[in-house]
This record gives sequence, structure tokens and C-alpha cells, in this order.
Amino acid sequence: MDYDFKLKLSQERSKVEDIFEYEGCKVGRGTYGHVYKAHRKDGSDKKDYALKQIEGTGISMSACREIALLRELKHVNVINLQRVFLSHGDRRVWLLFDYAEHDLWHIIKFHRAAKANKKLVNYPKAMVKSLLYQILNGIHYLHTNWVLHRDLKPANILVMGEGPERGRVKIADMGFARLYNSPLKPLADLDPVVVTFWYRAPELLLGARHYTKAIDIWAIGCIFAELLTSEPIFHCRQEDIKTSIPYHPEQLDRIFNVMGFPQDKDWEDLKRMPYHKKLTDDFTQNQKKGYQTCSLIKYMEKHKVKPDSKAFILLQKLLLMDPTKRISSEQAMQDSYFQEDPTTTSDVFHGMAIPYPKREFLTDDDNEEKSDNNANNHMNNQDENNHGPPNKRVRMPGMAAPGQVQQTNIGGNSGHGMANQSGLSYNNTNGQHNANKYQQRY
Repeated sequence: MDYDFKLKLSQERSKVEDIFEYEGCKVGRGTYGHVYKAHRKDGSDKKDYALKQIEGTGISMSACREIALLRELKHVNVINLQRVFLSHGDRRVWLLFDYAEHDLWHIIKFHRAAKANKKLVNYPKAMVKSLLYQILNGIHYLHTNWVLHRDLKPANILVMGEGPERGRVKIADMGFARLYNSPLKPLADLDPVVVTFWYRAPELLLGARHYTKAIDIWAIGCIFAELLTSEPIFHCRQEDIKTSIPYHPEQLDRIFNVMGFPQDKDWEDLKRMPYHKKLTDDFTQNQKKGYQTCSLIKYMEKHKVKPDSKAFILLQKLLLMDPTKRISSEQAMQDSYFQEDPTTTSDVFHGMAIPYPKREFLTDDDNEEKSDNNANNHMNNQDENNHGPPNKRVRMPGMAAPGQVQQTNIGGNSGHGMANQSGLSYNNTNGQHNANKYQQRY
């Protein structure tokens, strides 16, 4: 490119700092960069925006995929990428999104804290139902367009605050999303480990090479159970250390302790799973007998969810061990659970004041890191309270294009701006637990 033309183009290109005011309004930090709450300097509108700054001398493949997909996807329940800013001088990329004041991780955390303090604040039934319906609606749109999200979790489900879209669910963080209509090779060859730890389907843990949209449905089932109980259903204390290997006996043990050990008649393809032999070696006959008394019914009854309720019946369909039998998003939206009162609403907070706190601004990196350390210590000391997963997402070495910086995303909350997890990749702060400390580049 001609140097003079390149210089002229750079001077004419819109600069994010000329259009938006965002200094001192940082709401998230992660391995990718920072997220700011922003508004237009010219006052042309009073709307709040989220500015996601991608750090580094270039852009990762994950960010490229996220940008490419979000520029094509348009749906009321999927986060809206409004604009991409390229800063030639410092080689930074800025993404402009809708600003969401809340996410499910913080909403669930609010109720969990109230429960721990014996100040029970119940979810309105209509709110839980509306949240689930909108999540299914957004995922149905993605699946209809041959997109797998592959990282659904409470932190990546944003909820809009006061404003025109009050109470609207926005599915965010498309960094791990992929088209699956005609892959050139099995998706498992491209990304051996996907989906944040506690929300990972059993077929992924057993090394399935040709997984389907059923992995997103399992994750939605986990989120639904968490909304009903305020506890992560498959919480595993063991961290996801073997990030390059899908198989993880500790996480499988947690699933079996809730669901029972899968029987051949219930999951015919179980024996064909790549890690089936490892599974049979690790889980002896005596251990399998110990799981015989475990069931989803017993687990949910402990949390006062009746097995004959429409909510439980739908949950069972979402959390079937055999992915071929798992309900689809379209079928789930037509389930009788959504036909009974109360009905769903476009505003999940309909008829109530929003009780959840707004995002806090982060003043500087030192205070932010201190906050992360405190959150990490709190999690270690209060593990029984399940203050968020130690999720990690890893891109395997050698997966990037030649010359491409390979990034490993660690800390499972790519939130969009909450102080902890959030989805969009706005990011997580407290939930990140010093993600930068673990950042790796290959």
C-alpha cells in the first residue's frame, strides 16, 4: 500500500477516543484487554455503550471469529456488535457493543449470597421462565444458522438494565463459536477442549470427535438448574488442569453423583466414546454401584423442586446423558412448561424493580488486582458456597495460522463488564482471578 495513502487513510479513520467518553469507566478486565462503559461525546444520544479493547500487537483468531460472526448475526437475544474501530497508531482493536448492566452470574450470585445469609430472596417464577425462554430463543437462532456457541454459562448470558430493552437477554462471548454445517475436519481436531468446565457435556468429557448442537443444550440445562437452585449443579472443586485433554474423571464423578452412572441402554454410543476404556478403568464396578442411588430427581428434591413439576420435566429433557436424545432448542421452546402460568415476558424483570446492583467501575489496575486476589481468597475459603467456577478455556498450540499470535484464554468469565464474570467477553474481573497471571502465548 502506498505510504502516503496509508497515512491519509489513518488520519481520516474515525478514532474511538474522538467519539466516545470512557476514561475512568472501566468495568472489566481479562486476558484480551479491557472493557469500558462509554457514551457519545457529542451527546447525540443518552445511550450507554460497551467498548471492548483488544490488547496486543494484532488480533487473535478467537477475536477474528467473534467479529466475523457477530457482523452477520442479528437477533434480539444475541449481543449486537455495532462497530469495529481499528487504531493504526497503537495497533489496537476496539469493539462497540450494547451495554448490558447485568448478567446471570451476578444475578445468581446475588441470590446465593442472600441464601447463605438466610435472607432468602426468591426468584419470581416468571423471571426464571422468561430468562430460560430467551436463552433458548437466542440459541435456536444460532443453531438455525449453523452456529455452535460452545461456551454457554451464566457469565455469558447478559441481561439489559433500565432502558428501551429493559430485561432483555443477550447471549454474548462468541469467541469460541463455530460454524458446523460443513466442517473440513472434525471440530474436536480444531478445538480439543471447549465449553467452560462445569457446563461441559459428558460426550465432550469423553472425547467425542463429532459433537453437535446438543452440547449447547446441556449447558442450558446446567444454567436452568442453577437458576432453580442458586447452585451450580455440576460444581467440581478440582480445577481444569488437563486443559489439552478432554477426559476429566473428577468432573465426570460430579455428574455421576447427580445423575447416576449412564447405562448402556440409556446411551447406546457410550462404548464408542474415545475415552470409554479410560472411563471403565477409572470407575470400578463398586464405584458404579455407589452411583445407583443417585438421580436428578433426588438432587432437585433437596432443592425443593418437585419431580412432577413442568420445570423439572423440561430440565430432565435438557440434561439427558445421550446427546442424540437431548431435546432441541425448538422443542424446548414448545414445551408445556412455557404454556402454564406465569407466561413469559420480553422484560424478565416485568412487574418488579431491579434488585441487582449495577456494575462497579475499576479505578486502577492495582485496586483491580487486589480485588481479584480478595475474590480468589474468598473463593478458596468459601468453596462450599460455590462462588464461581475456576473455568479455563485453552486454545491448543499450533491451531493458529502461520505468524498468528496464539492466545490462551483462561479464567472462565469472559464477561462483558460485570465485576466478576460476564459474557460477551466484556469481561470478568473478580471472577477472572488474576487471569493475566496465567496467560500463555504459544
